[in-house]
Amino acid sequence: MSADRSHAPLTRAVLIGVTGRMGRSLLRAAPTFPALLITGAVASADSLALGRDAGELYGAGVTNLKVTSDLAGALAQADVAIDFSTAAATSATLAACCAARKALLLGTTGLGGELDAQLEAAAADIALLVAPNTSLAAAVLTELTRRAAAALPLSFDIDILDLHHRSKRDAPSGTALALARAAAEARGTRVPRAAAAGVPAAGEARLPGEIRFAAVRAGDIVGEHTVLFSGTGEELSLRHRANDREVFAKGALAAALWLASQPPGRYGMAEFLGFKTGT
Repeated sequence: MSADRSHAPLTRAVLIGVTGRMGRSLLRAAPTFPALLITGAVASADSLALGRDAGELYGAGVTNLKVTSDLAGALAQADVAIDFSTAAATSATLAACCAARKALLLGTTGLGGELDAQLEAAAADIALLVAPNTSLAAAVLTELTRRAAAALPLSFDIDILDLHHRSKRDAPSGTALALARAAAEARGTRVPRAAAAGVPAAGEARLPGEIRFAAVRAGDIVGEHTVLFSGTGEELSLRHRANDREVFAKGALAAALWLASQPPGRYGMAEFLGFKTGT
């Protein structure tokens, strides 16, 4: 039985990237988490929303939560930060959270390898959860992919298909790359590189068991990922489809509540859900 939280202190969270698609979804979903209090709404220094009430961003009216670009000030009033801004701002966000000793859930995608060392260093100081996809079902998809890749022969080809809205910049998506890493690590094989490295050139022969990507950016697709295992005479397909961006917001808020009480370290949605393999 869970502990009675009726008299437990609220967990205070600051939302970074509050004017974006996910930022607005997080604001809408936050009232459904009674143990969580949003105390900061952070946007970039050149945002036209600075000084506005955050509730106006998603039509909720006055909430007395003003949009600010002062991340350090917002962190001083929070227990955990939730970042869905841009990859370009991630380095500064990590530095600010480490300086304030505040946990960080990093949901921003398109992160480059140049951040790997900073991420590892930050995890020594704060609880850091890096998740390219905060949907609970998508986290289960990653675990199923890991187990399928470990169980099936290496001769099975693996294709990861990702579909998103036309405005999404990174391809393959962070989720697609995480699925590829899970499959490769389970097999003990090389993790495929991002971008065109996983896309066959015209007439290029495919190596048996190779992991490749296919990305579609069209319309207003929220997000769909399929992992296709193709062998001789049989196929296995694992798919997750998000029909509403709110599933990412609710997953992120639930994970942030958990993260706020964790010791310093590097976490993923797998740890939040209690899986014993991988991140």
